[in-house]
Amino acid sequence: MSSAKAEMESHRESFNVRRMLDGELYIFDEHNEALQRKAQDLVREFNACADPGRSDEILTELLGSRGESCTMMPTIGFDYGWNTFAGENFYANMGLIVLDVVPVTIGDNCFFGPRVTLATASHPIAPGPRAEGLEFGKSITIGNNVWLGAHVVVNPGVTIGDNAVIGSSSVVTKDIPAGVVAAGNPCRVIRRIEPAEVKAWEEKVEDYRKARG
Repeated sequence: MSSAKAEMESHRESFNVRRMLDGELYIFDEHNEALQRKAQDLVREFNACADPGRSDEILTELLGSRGESCTMMPTIGFDYGWNTFAGENFYANMGLIVLDVVPVTIGDNCFFGPRVTLATASHPIAPGPRAEGLEFGKSITIGNNVWLGAHVVVNPGVTIGDNAVIGSSSVVTKDIPAGVVAAGNPCRVIRRIEPAEVKAWEEKVEDYRKARG
């Protein structure tokens, strides 16, 4: 078990951490701070690291789980790290931010453009409770083969279906079904990805491979 995950286990049963993980209202306290501090140490090391081997080790220690192929370009930012679960063949371009107070699940073969934000954290709409520091989280789930364009923001509680493409600078406030192109603020489905379109791209790939030899 990594030191980050061991740290998590040592604080899991504290009142506010337990409520955070359950998606209930909680207040950030010394136990949450201790967990976040460990993640921030790893994030800072990753962002300053010039050794690809060590960078890979840091991602293994930081994340809840990851595929064998997992690439994140610095800089990155995580609240906790161990609440994020990345699938196989994951690539995130520069500036990824993940507020993972509750689980963030990313499927296989997902590509993120620069400055993508996944934010599970939320606050009460009522100003009084919000001023008291109360917050909560709703999990984010991203399916297989999803492409998020540059500057996409995914809000708390959202699920994005397999094979979806989300256009640049979209703010995803509601679930997006599988196999569509969606974009906008708020993000809306523009069209389905048709089989003929997929076939045309596969043919282009075959042409590329033949030209390459």
